[in-house]
Amino acid sequence: MKNFLKPMIAVLLIPTAFFGAAEVLASFWNILKNFQTAVELLAGAALYAVIHFCGYHFDRMYVFGHETTHAVAGMLFGFRVHSMQVGKDSGYVKMNDTNAAVVLAPYIVPFYAVLTGLLYATAGIITDVTAYRPLFVFGVGFFMAFHLVQTCKTLWETEQPDLKLAGGSVFSVVIIILANAVVLALVLKCLFPNEVLLGQMLRATAVSTYNAWKIVINYIVEQIISARA
Repeated sequence: MKNFLKPMIAVLLIPTAFFGAAEVLASFWNILKNFQTAVELLAGAALYAVIHFCGYHFDRMYVFGHETTHAVAGMLFGFRVHSMQVGKDSGYVKMNDTNAAVVLAPYIVPFYAVLTGLLYATAGIITDVTAYRPLFVFGVGFFMAFHLVQTCKTLWETEQPDLKLAGGSVFSVVIIILANAVVLALVLKCLFPNEVLLGQMLRATAVSTYNAWKIVINYIVEQIISARA
C-alpha cells in the first residue's frame, strides 16, 4: 500500500498543479501588460535568457545552489550533513537521513532569488534601500529565470536519481510544478502586492480542481452504470 500512496497523491494533485500553474501564469501575464511596472523583472529574466542561449549556463553556480539547498533543507528537518561536494557538472550531499521535501527542495526553491530577497530585506533594516529596489527586482528576475530554465534543463536532459528517491517521476514532477507555482506566486506577490491577488488565485484553483474531479467522477459513475445495465 505504501508503494502506491505517493502515485495516488500525484494523480489527485494533477488538476491542482495544472490549474494552479495556469492561475500564476495568468497573473504574471496581467503584470506584463503594464510593462513599466515589470520592466526590471523582465530585463533581468531577458538578460539571463540571452546569456544562457548564447551558451554560458553557469553550471558550477547551479550545482552549488542545488547542493546547498539540499543541505539547508536537510538541516531544517533536523538531519545531519556530513559532507558536500560541488563540481562543474555534478555534486552531492551526504546526510544521515532524507525525505521527499529535502530531495525535491532544489527543484522548488530558487536559491539565488531567495538570497537576493534576503539581502534586500536585511539591507532595508540597516538603511533605506528604496532607491535600489529596481536593481534587486532585476536580480530576482535574473535568478528566477535561472532557476526555472536550469530546473527544466536538468529534468529534461538527464535522468535524476532525486526523482526516484522522492517517490517516483510522476509524484516528483507534479509536486515540482505545484510547488514552483506557489513559490512564483509568493515572489510576484512580494514584488507586485497590488497586482497579485493570492486569495482569488487560490479560490479559482480550488473551484477548477473541484469541477475537474466532478467531471471525472461523473464519467466513471456513468461508465459503471452503463456496464451493469
